[in-house]
Amino acid sequence: MAYRRISNQVAVGGAIVVVGLVLLANSTGLYDTSGLFRYIPSLFVLVGLYALVASGFRNVGGPLVLIAVAGAWQAVALDLVTGSQVLSLWPVLIVILGLSVVLGRVRSSVEPVTGDRVDLVAIFGGRNARVTSNRFTGGAITALFGAVELDLRDVVELEDTARINVTSLFGGAEITVPRGWNVQIDVIPIFGGAEDERPRREIEHDRVDLVVSGFCGFGGVSLKD
Repeated sequence: MAYRRISNQVAVGGAIVVVGLVLLANSTGLYDTSGLFRYIPSLFVLVGLYALVASGFRNVGGPLVLIAVAGAWQAVALDLVTGSQVLSLWPVLIVILGLSVVLGRVRSSVEPVTGDRVDLVAIFGGRNARVTSNRFTGGAITALFGAVELDLRDVVELEDTARINVTSLFGGAEITVPRGWNVQIDVIPIFGGAEDERPRREIEHDRVDLVVSGFCGFGGVSLKD
């Protein structure tokens, strides 16, 4: 029996739901979860680690800074170190910044996607991907305090309408499509924007090549060619 891999978008959404349920249980008095609040920094450490793995270690600067800051915060919360001791280690952030620059030069900033679907997550950083498959069917983009750039100009033709679901919260997603594509945007913007920035054309075929749906809050989703 074949099992379908859980997408990054489902994993991120599921984690947010769990956090919401814990807060709801405490606020309604259903269950006392106040003891868990002491370990909130560990949650941000996990988010940083997840962002590193999900990006294939291409996005390192933002996640590493998040891990370092949250890890220090957790150590202080557990009384393992004092706040003054943590502040004395601030040059570590400069070291992390240098490492992110070096790793960015070693690895290409544009990651090729050869499969028929994309699953891109940017958390406290950026992702830049280019699809090289001619059998592209769609996928998911998640940008939380980060930005995703997706280039579809190498997709020659589509067997059917491709669909991309975007979740952008305090972040942005920019999708570049072939010049002749007919794209439909069904993104719900809340304190954000979703627009097709391509110049209008007099002639456009009726078939919809790409549908971009999802949610955008305090961020933006844009389409370019």
